[in-house]
Amino acid sequence: MITDPVFYAVAIPAVILLGLAKGGFSGLGVLAVPMITLVVSPVQAASITLPILIVQDAVSVWVFRRRWDSRSLAILMPSALVGVFIGYLLAARVSANAVELAIGITSVTFGARQLYSQWHGIKRPAPSSDAVGMFWGTVSGFTSQIAHAGGLPFQIYMLPKRLERDVLIGTSALFFASVNWLKVPAYFALGQFTRANLATSFVLFPLAVGSTVAGAWAIRRVSGEKFYVAMYIVLVVIGAKLTWSGAAQLID
Repeated sequence: MITDPVFYAVAIPAVILLGLAKGGFSGLGVLAVPMITLVVSPVQAASITLPILIVQDAVSVWVFRRRWDSRSLAILMPSALVGVFIGYLLAARVSANAVELAIGITSVTFGARQLYSQWHGIKRPAPSSDAVGMFWGTVSGFTSQIAHAGGLPFQIYMLPKRLERDVLIGTSALFFASVNWLKVPAYFALGQFTRANLATSFVLFPLAVGSTVAGAWAIRRVSGEKFYVAMYIVLVVIGAKLTWSGAAQLID
């Protein structure tokens, strides 16, 4: 188990961000793995984070039980499996920084476009095409496998549907609960689940559960309209961060 206090000084706020994201503030969790990579390697950060995500998924699914959109899940889940498999095959060849840059640019563009439309009263049709859903499901599975960054592609597809707040969060909870379990065999195959990493994850479990419950409690006090505005702003802010960090690392 990791005992370095500097690690926990970074990991604790990262796990809180993950919990808030799983509780409904989607997008914030993308910052967690990059934060932890400040003190451990990217591979170790991802392997410590995955068991934490699985525990938080269980809490989120229970909190938002029976509140999901089955049609969206039927489209997204099979395609996410394809994305996870592609991510596993290309794990050693794809740069996580390049993934961050691509997702960051897409998120900023989409979020800014949606905010502009909302503030100017422009109504845009929701993406009803199954092909669009399968594309973003695949991207979500792929980026989740590579860098635990599947939340932003998921939001890009789901937010324009304008589902009821709890239904959207419940759909996200069930989707990522499934995706994260799909990633487990790949992480075992890549030898990323060591005793030290699993023990470190276990120590952080209570904080993971508490922060997820707190996030769910807080999100239910935000109105549906404000919730969507907040999600678009999160997409722009987090997307800008990913764009900056991904570009900076690639240039170096």
